[in-house]
Parts: sequence; C-alpha cells; structure tokens
Amino acid sequence: MREAGYEPQHGRPSYEWLAANEFAGLSHTLRQHHDLTVKEFFVEEVGLGDDTPRGDGDDPGYDWGIRSDETIEAIQTYLSTQRDRGELAASTVTSRRSRLAEYARIYEQHHGSLSLTRNLDDIEERPAENDRCMEVFDVLKERLSTDQSRLKYLGDVQQFYDYQVRFEGAKYNPLDGANDQFRWEIDNRDNKTVDAEGMRAIYEAADSIESQLLVLSLGAWGLRPNEVASLTIDQFELSDDEDNRIVFEQRKNGPGEVAVLFGVDVLKQRVVDLDDPGWDGYLFPSERSSTGHITPQTITNRFKRLAVDAGVTVEGEPPTAKMGRRFWYTTYNEAVKQMMEGLEGIAADQGSSSTEIVSQNYLSEAEKRRYRRESMRDKLEAVFGNVVGEDPS
Repeated sequence: MREAGYEPQHGRPSYEWLAANEFAGLSHTLRQHHDLTVKEFFVEEVGLGDDTPRGDGDDPGYDWGIRSDETIEAIQTYLSTQRDRGELAASTVTSRRSRLAEYARIYEQHHGSLSLTRNLDDIEERPAENDRCMEVFDVLKERLSTDQSRLKYLGDVQQFYDYQVRFEGAKYNPLDGANDQFRWEIDNRDNKTVDAEGMRAIYEAADSIESQLLVLSLGAWGLRPNEVASLTIDQFELSDDEDNRIVFEQRKNGPGEVAVLFGVDVLKQRVVDLDDPGWDGYLFPSERSSTGHITPQTITNRFKRLAVDAGVTVEGEPPTAKMGRRFWYTTYNEAVKQMMEGLEGIAADQGSSSTEIVSQNYLSEAEKRRYRRESMRDKLEAVFGNVVGEDPS
C-alpha cells in the first residue's frame, strides 16, 4: 500500500482508495479468513487511526443509519468500484447509495444487525437468506407506490449482490429470480417493439454483411444505437467454447459485458471485408466523421430503411433502432420463462411444486446462466438462422 502512495499517518484507507488501487478483494479475504471487517483490521489489528482521508467522492457526513460496519464497507466498496471503473455520474452513485442504504436499514430492522454479505459464502444458508431478502422487498412493495420505483430498488440491490458473486467470492445472489415472483412491470406505452416475424423480415432484407451485422447488433445482441455505431473489433472476446462476449469499459450503467450467442460468422466476415492496412477497427467506419465511425442517427436511419424495404411496421410506422433493441429484451424474457418451464421435471423429481425454488436453491449460478443462454440461443437461431442469401462463412 505504501508503494501505491498511501501514507499510514493519514489514518485507515477509505473504501474508495482501496477500490481505486486494486485492493477491493481485501474485504472478502479478511471476512473469509479472519472474520474481520476492513475497519476492524486497520484500526484494531494494524493500529491506524479511525479517520480516513477524504477523496473527491467521499461524503463523511452521510448518515447511513446502519449498525453493521461490514454492510457499510461492502456498499462503499461496490459503489467506489462502480464510480471509478464505470465513470458513473456522481448523481447516479448518490441515488444507488440511497437505495442500497434503505434496503440495508430495512434488512437490519427485520433481521438484526447481521451483515448483508455474511451468509453469502455459505451455500447451506441460501434458502434462509433468500427468504430474508425477499421479506425486505415485501416491505418495499408496500412503501413504494409504483412498479417503476420498486424495480429501481430491485435492480440496484441485485447488481450489488451480483458484484459480490463476481468479485468478492460470494457463492450465490439471494435475489436471483426475484423478478419472477413479484412480476413488477413498467407501464410505458412507448415501449413498443418489433415481433419475431418482423425482425426476421428485416434481417432478410439486409442484403450485405454490413446490414446484417447492424440488425444482429440490435436484435441479437441488444446493443444501443450509439454502441452499435462505435463498435470496434477490439471489444470482442471470442473463444472456441461459445463463451463469446462484447466488453464495454463504459456503458450507461457502468462497465459490462454482452454475450454474443448468435452471429459470430457474420462478424468474422465483416472483419474480412474491412481488413486492410488502413482500417482502424471500427465495424461501421466513416471517412467523413471526425470520430471515425458512423453516428447513432445513421444506425436508426439504416434500420428504418431495412424495415421499409421489408414492409415491417409497428402501429403503422416503420420501427426505430430502439424498437429493434427491445426485441432482444422481449426475447430474453421469453427465454427465461422457457428455461423455468424446463425445470418443471426437476421440481417434480425433487418433490417441489415451484420451479423458482429449484432455480434458487438447487442450481448454481453457472448452471442457470448456461440454461438461459441455451434457451436464448435457440430463440435467436429461430429468428435469424437459415436466412436465404445469408453468407455461409
């Protein structure tokens, strides 16, 4: 830590400093092997002062209203990582902190000052922890007046637990599948989408590899128009085991990865078409643009033209690129439902009447991810596969 520039006389390092200097995993190590929080380690074991130096994003006056230092530490580390790596706006971080803190306060009110993360490394605790977390959202369901507000809380807390699984050694997300139990929906009549038949017709109208890649980027990968416009080959991580992905250092909600379950053949052919000494890596390049790539509006215009050529409309109008992207979301939701239906046989064998219980208690995160992807891949193949005139390479 001295080599990273930290001076012990300043007191214990803040959670923000630890995350920014690649010490985020210290929290898990101390908790797992020594039953200590970061604060307890530096103050009681190392002997540093309890004060922490203030950073640009620190807010020492924030009233958490939470008794568990371990919970505060986990939330701080998560938010610091999201802010620094994802370059999130300060207002976004503040909103997430508020929702996570409220969730933690309700958790403590109903279940005592037990840390939110304390039971996540014990798979035997999963059923009980699932129940504890769901009880918190039973309370939030009554306190919050709209499904949109409830979904914001659920999304933020699920992402917090996802972070614990991916980076802090947790063995499960206790809120996995919670969406299916509450079935909250955002009532937005503008969320119109292209159906499967329409999307296939649009893809069939794409008479070039470039046009096919544009349609796949929206409908098969679920990318935003601005993400499609600036897409580069360097963002793709391709492997032989079908674990293909697109990596984003910056997205609207922070860094992330997008699974590529269909269309690798079209991507590879696009690379072949563009590959020359002067190519800078953009999959949709533009010599006239100062950025080196086409604009999001161009993506929308091209998608609309393909829809017009295919005779596809949504409520009488040509669909936008955003509607093409929403097709991915509706298809993914259908794939998840199909996966849950496929668990009915397992539930029967286990003597359970609920596939959700099987999903939460008996399937690992890796197994659930594999089942979801298999179901989604089948649906994408049904829409985009075996198109007449499609390049076989």
